[in-house]
Amino acid sequence: MFKAIRFIALGLAVQGPVFAAAESYPAGPVTIVVPYAAGGLADNIARPIADALGRELKQPFIVENKGGAGGVIGMGSVARAKPNGYTLLLSLSGISGLPEADRLLGRKPAFQLDQFAPIARITADPNLLVVRADAPWRSVAELVAASKADPQALNYGSSGVYGAMHLPMEMFKAASGAQITHVPFSGGSPALVSLMSGQIQTAAAGVANATTFLKSGKMRALAHWGSAPLASLPDLPSLKSLGYDAEFTQWSALFAPAGVPGEVTTRLREAMKKIVAQPALQQTFASLGSPIDYMDAPEFARYWQADAQRVQAAVRRIGKVD
Repeated sequence: MFKAIRFIALGLAVQGPVFAAAESYPAGPVTIVVPYAAGGLADNIARPIADALGRELKQPFIVENKGGAGGVIGMGSVARAKPNGYTLLLSLSGISGLPEADRLLGRKPAFQLDQFAPIARITADPNLLVVRADAPWRSVAELVAASKADPQALNYGSSGVYGAMHLPMEMFKAASGAQITHVPFSGGSPALVSLMSGQIQTAAAGVANATTFLKSGKMRALAHWGSAPLASLPDLPSLKSLGYDAEFTQWSALFAPAGVPGEVTTRLREAMKKIVAQPALQQTFASLGSPIDYMDAPEFARYWQADAQRVQAAVRRIGKVD
């Protein structure tokens, strides 16, 4: 099951088919596909990265949102794209569980993990358990108690089934016994907009996506899914510290289609190393509440393999979702 990621980790130094254009890459615009709706966590990360890469590599890097099916549509389009470096993917950690979900549902997976070559991890943050600021629940215990008192009353939103907002909430429900109904959306931003409008009552939001709402006082965080205190929210408890055995990290990363020439991969890796060291970009991500937590391709490939094992195990525990 995990041979694919091990192959990527071992094969990063292997040169793929060398295109004549690789030496001058990029020679034209590059598309970064975000497989979620505009305004969500991945989109908020992709746009400053695209802008910085464009300045570094002297060509436009254009963000294209292809939301739907929890990210499957956009991810699948990149998996099938020509491996020349002109179509890239900026995805969240939910990518790891989607092929397993397809197998669970008796479908042929829309893509396999070995169809992507990791370039770099950009951020890695635990999700936040959030509610509207005017919600009656001031703690996780109160939210859980309310859900058990009326199992039909509370809904939570996500960016799609088995995605990076769905998995942590289902982990939390299993750990707490909370009765909260899942409502999938086309991306994280539409889910949070629905939370603000009162259509749903809670969500597992990425730090970067929730920060604006938190700073404006429109949203309240009850806890996070991390294992250590958050620098941006040091007083916010973790679910584990409250006695709920639920942990989840929502990372973001840049990928290319597998088979991209080694020269192109190297060029992208070198550019990513340079831009993430820029104070301006670091400040941009810090202001989002999601500081850069960079990993270069070899280290990230190893990390991804281990994380994929955890995520796929969680998908199997959730089981088939109609």
